[in-house]
Amino acid sequence: MTQEDIKDMMLYGERINVEYKEAFNELPKSFWETYSSFANTIGGQIVLGIKEHRTKSTLQERFEIQGVNNAAKILKTLWDTVNSDKVNRNILLDENVETIDYDGKQLIVVTIPMANYTERPIYINRNILGGAYKRNYEGDYHCTDDEVRAMLRDANENGNDGALVDNYTMDDIDLPTLHAYRNRFEVRNVDHVFNQLDDKEFLKNMGGYTIDRNTKREGLTVAGLLMFGKGLPVRERFDNLRMDYIDQTNLVGESRWSDRLTYDGTWENNLFNFFTRVIPKLTADLKRPFKLEGMERVDDTPVHKAVREGLTNMIIHADLFITGVLKVVKKDNGMLFSNPGSLKLPIEDIKRGGNSKARNPRIQNMLRMVGFGDNIGSGYPTILKAWSEQNWRCPTLLDRSELRQVDLTLPMISLLPEQTLLEMQQAIGKDEYARLSANEQLTLAYVWNGDEISNTILQQLLSLNSIEAGRLLHNLVDNGLLTQDSKGRWTTYKICREKDKGEERKDKGEERKEKGEERKDKSEERKEKSEERSDKRNLLNLSPIETQVLRLIQQDKKVTYESIGKELTIGQTKVYKVLGHLKELNVIERIGGRTYGHWHILLADISSENEILQTDKQR
Repeated sequence: MTQEDIKDMMLYGERINVEYKEAFNELPKSFWETYSSFANTIGGQIVLGIKEHRTKSTLQERFEIQGVNNAAKILKTLWDTVNSDKVNRNILLDENVETIDYDGKQLIVVTIPMANYTERPIYINRNILGGAYKRNYEGDYHCTDDEVRAMLRDANENGNDGALVDNYTMDDIDLPTLHAYRNRFEVRNVDHVFNQLDDKEFLKNMGGYTIDRNTKREGLTVAGLLMFGKGLPVRERFDNLRMDYIDQTNLVGESRWSDRLTYDGTWENNLFNFFTRVIPKLTADLKRPFKLEGMERVDDTPVHKAVREGLTNMIIHADLFITGVLKVVKKDNGMLFSNPGSLKLPIEDIKRGGNSKARNPRIQNMLRMVGFGDNIGSGYPTILKAWSEQNWRCPTLLDRSELRQVDLTLPMISLLPEQTLLEMQQAIGKDEYARLSANEQLTLAYVWNGDEISNTILQQLLSLNSIEAGRLLHNLVDNGLLTQDSKGRWTTYKICREKDKGEERKDKGEERKEKGEERKDKSEERKEKSEERSDKRNLLNLSPIETQVLRLIQQDKKVTYESIGKELTIGQTKVYKVLGHLKELNVIERIGGRTYGHWHILLADISSENEILQTDKQR
């Protein structure tokens, strides 16, 4: 890591996975809380030697580079402590810690990986309940007892769904559901030995019924009850869990849904019934191109398979012991699958595939045996491949820790819809749109119709890292195409409609040109000036506010957007609009980025500029 990398982190980095701490003379005590929180969430970097003033907006004001006085001493303290009983586990390697020179001052950067699910929770002070932390967009926070218990459950390699549910027996099984499953099983596994077993033995072999060899207690497992149980016993034992399918397609008037499947007393609400009822609803509108294999028509497509994978993953990865909803939402432009819990693996590992770490492996196996999903971790790559082949917007998988749920969104929208493309070119201007990179165009298309985007979502959409996504978003903000809304460490971005360069902007431009021609006729002196000086006459077409902005730039070429707004008491959107118009008229240009760059006035003779500014002011 270099000084430039640090600058990029400060300017573009996502605040949820970067923490800056003062450490001039010693390692701060709060370091270990952040160590725990990063390890228990998605990992992150701690930069020692920088003080962050979070209420400030500009880079120079927000980050104070203090450095560390004695890096060797602090590093020794760090390694001694991480290997002591201060923390329950050391997950750092030598390459995770490095010293950086920043303008002659030393900084220490500690990269803390996301702890493996078998290692969590990472806690401090020998206190598993009071010393475990997690990370959200407000900072480090104490894990609740439920969150600690959830991490301990996840650490169990055998999964969460094999436990004996005391006092629930075969009497609590809905036999029509079980027999419907067995019929599917037999069709797919014609000669399987399980087909000859009675219902109880079948469930035992499938992981739905168990006998404790030590105590001789027996009964249904979590998997058996939830997959095949009668509705009432399921609701009694798992009153924390709901199942909900909502169809929001083709809504009329004030309707909130056009179809819904939740518990209404008309069906036994177990997981298998929910699964088999929802799948046809989700796939009913999907195209089925005519295709033959031999003499048989094949109706299945990669999109159908991907949708089934989405529903399967929602169930097998759900934390069934916390309060939440197994929710499926079908919309005109896509689908949402939401389940209680968190991601057990880093998103990069999930995208690569090859790792199957389901919370509910017995339910996973039950579904696999009748054709839904597999046990090799290829589910999410299957979804990504199918969506890529359709040229649809990339799916997103978000761990919403504040809600303790995971959302999988499958948008059925073109990466760059034709209508959106036409609207953007008309509003921004074809020439300016053409100067945007392909990734910038795709980002604008995402937010064009009112959607918000974040650094995290953009990383998944375009396969970027946090810094790359941050740089792209900041550039679009600098150009007045996006606006940002910062909430603590969380920032969202949406389209800046004030940047519209459509017909209204063209009409105003023509009006200014006409006024400019009138002024040229009145001034013989300006008629005689060279073509180079003619650029300067454009200043006479400027509004008073544009003149004031230009005067501020003349006084300070590095004046910031924020400073202009404060000096003239106008909002940021207005600042973007004024500067954008000045750039459009070729009066000014921006050299470099928003933080490190500066303004350049595009006038050959600036010596008499005050005269022109004064003339405009007198008007």
